[in-house]
Order: sequence, then C-alpha cells, then structure tokens
Amino acid sequence: TGHRPIALMGGGTTKVGDPSDKNAQRPLLTDDEINGNIAGIKKAFTPFLRFGDGPTDALMVNNADWLDGYGYIQFLREFGVHFTINRMLTFEFVKNRLEQEQSLTFLEFNYMLMQAADLRRMAGKEAFGFTAPLVTPASGVKMGKTVDGAVWLNADMRSPYDYWQFWRNTEDADVGRFLKLFTELPTDEVGRLATLAGAEINEAKKILADHATTLLHGAEAAAAARGAAEAAFGQGKLSADLPTFSVARGISNTD
Repeated sequence: TGHRPIALMGGGTTKVGDPSDKNAQRPLLTDDEINGNIAGIKKAFTPFLRFGDGPTDALMVNNADWLDGYGYIQFLREFGVHFTINRMLTFEFVKNRLEQEQSLTFLEFNYMLMQAADLRRMAGKEAFGFTAPLVTPASGVKMGKTVDGAVWLNADMRSPYDYWQFWRNTEDADVGRFLKLFTELPTDEVGRLATLAGAEINEAKKILADHATTLLHGAEAAAAARGAAEAAFGQGKLSADLPTFSVARGISNTD
C-alpha cells in the first residue's frame, strides 16, 4: 500500500532481557549470539518482506545502533528524568516478582527505560502509535517460541509439512480470524469460509493451511504438504513428503 515496512530488532534491549513475562532473569547472550539470532530472524522474514533501498522496500534496524552509543550518565540524564519509580512499580511483572519475593535485578529494571529511549518527550512533539494484541488461539495459549509446539518459520525448526498441519489443526473458533490475519484471501471469501460449520469447516482449515504455507514456503511445498497429509490420513498411504525419523532399535533388558 505504499508504506515502507521497518523491522525493529532488539539487539540492544536483548542485552538486558525483557523481564515482563519471566519469573527469573533471562540468560544473558553474547554479541555473537545476538547477531546470529538477528540474522536468523531476517532470513525468516524474507518470504514476507523485500529488503532493499527502494522507497517501499523493507528496512531492518537494530536498536543497538543507538543504545550502544550512550554513556551511562548521559543515558540517565536524558531518559531517567522521564520515568518515575512510582509508575515503574505499578507494572504487573514488577509487582509479581516483589510479591513472590523473587529477585528483580537493577539490570532488568532498566529494560523499560531502554525500550522507551525514543520518547516523544525528548523532542517535545506529539506522537502517535498503535499496538497489536498478542495473537492467541481460542484456548488462550500463547503462540510463542518458548511454548511447546511453537510456530517456527524456519524450515529446519518446523518442516513445511508440520507448518501446514499446524494451520490444518486450527481450532474451529479461530478459522475466520486466522484467515484474515495470515492469508491474503479477499474479505468476502474469508467471510464465506468463516460461516462453514460441521465437517465443512475442515475444508476452510485446509484452505487456511494452503495459503499460509504458500506465503512462507511456496505453492509447491504447500501442495506437497497437503498431498502427504491427505495420503496419510485420507487414504492410509505413506508419502515421500512425510517427515521421517530414524529410531535406533533398543535391546530389552529384563534382568
């Protein structure tokens, strides 16, 4: 639509680690580990974003580029004056740590200052922003990489077949919403599919799986995944496109 997507990487803030959903301090990563993660994320984004120098090409920026340049005293003087301890103590993760008598290090406490280092108050101008809620299925379980069954975009972490199966197994209540969020189908078609019920909802799930997998892995991989699934579950056949695992034959010891 003419906009330039900007993918913001937290190479600076991750040196502290977001404590907001953790009961203990996150392991600290080295610069090499952080840079490796950023490279992996960029690779995962490339099926969806075209990175380049054009006016509508995507741009990837790293907040370490500006946070690493601050001296400690300079940072405190420029940003610390805009935060009050009173307000910071009202955040849920802070209250939870204190109530449960779990340690909250001063390093972690600084995360919110680093995260908001682009404060509108610095320029004295009005600014606008919008947030998107965390995507969760109807069951309410977080769809994140730290949760079992994470929806990895990397094919080596989740194969195209498993990615297709994830969308095929969407809960009935989520089909319409996920078709809007994760496919480029026309709105009227999404509306039609969302009204399907009973056994027909399974066809909508397959369409969701087809389109979501095509966007990430391509039409050929999506078709192969669907074919493998239908052969296995519809015809009781094995397909070459099914993921395989080699298991060593164990020796039973009854002593």
